[in-house]
Amino acid sequence: MMRPRLVLALASVTLVAATLAPPPVQAADAYPSKPIHLVVGFPPGGSNDIVARLLAPKLGQILGTSVVVENRAGANAIIGTDYVARAAPDGYTITLGSASPLAISPHTYSNMPFDPIKDLTAITTVAATPELIAINPKLPAKNLQELVALAKKQDITLASSGNGGLPHLAIELLKIASKGRIVHVPYKGAGPATTDAVGGHVDGIIMDVPALYSMVSENKLRPLAVTDNHRAPVLPAVPTSVEDGLPTVLAFNWFAVMAPAKTPAPIVDKLYQALVQTVNDGEVKASLAKLGIEPYTQASPQAFAVFLKTELTRWGEVARASGAKAD
Repeated sequence: MMRPRLVLALASVTLVAATLAPPPVQAADAYPSKPIHLVVGFPPGGSNDIVARLLAPKLGQILGTSVVVENRAGANAIIGTDYVARAAPDGYTITLGSASPLAISPHTYSNMPFDPIKDLTAITTVAATPELIAINPKLPAKNLQELVALAKKQDITLASSGNGGLPHLAIELLKIASKGRIVHVPYKGAGPATTDAVGGHVDGIIMDVPALYSMVSENKLRPLAVTDNHRAPVLPAVPTSVEDGLPTVLAFNWFAVMAPAKTPAPIVDKLYQALVQTVNDGEVKASLAKLGIEPYTQASPQAFAVFLKTELTRWGEVARASGAKAD
């Protein structure tokens, strides 16, 4: 909420102040009056990009302007997120980030150019998907228990899309929980990691469900478990990693929209309401569901800020326990 304005004793000062600094509410009433740029810190085709492009048309329709998805990839989305953190706090440059750049990278990169709490304004999470543990079908393991038993006897190589991101930390969680000989193999992106898992150059892979769904559907990869406390609707036969007898690995990926710090509260609130409406649109929900992505919003921007702090703490503990680094 806005703080009440101070009443100035001198009329002349009041006039000057009103001329130089129009009330933020007036600016918010006029917002948006031009296109909004929704920055994605990953290349086209990844989960963040897919979610952004599914939401953008409906979000623009609700706000009455166009929402342009802009890819600024590099350094596990740090480049794109930092670009938004340095942008004008006027609601026209926002980012669709995720767990990796917003909650994990601060612990795995030695030199972060931005602080997700101080340099960005929380709006809301919009969607979520679990990670999927999948292996090459030639590996003699039919489920996660058998994979863990195998890892007690030999090295098991699991690919990720790169050092320091959510898939990497999920692999480290599995290693800690199973006490098995799990070896992380980082790649430069989900594409080459998936290709090598399918080709048998690594034993398996941990990645977002959408990134692996087609390979699982074509039986090119064998799904063992999703890293969540409930089963993925698109993979109802695949158990969760918290079901009886399995090592507990909670590592769902969430996608969230954030704005530069000091973005006026009325603009944040308008974006929040529009995003919640967008995510709950029937067509948008159906499109997300086909990819294994579920709507996931917060009760308010303030609730998201609390959630983000909790995630930062949780992943910080995992990064320290595993020694995971991106650089």
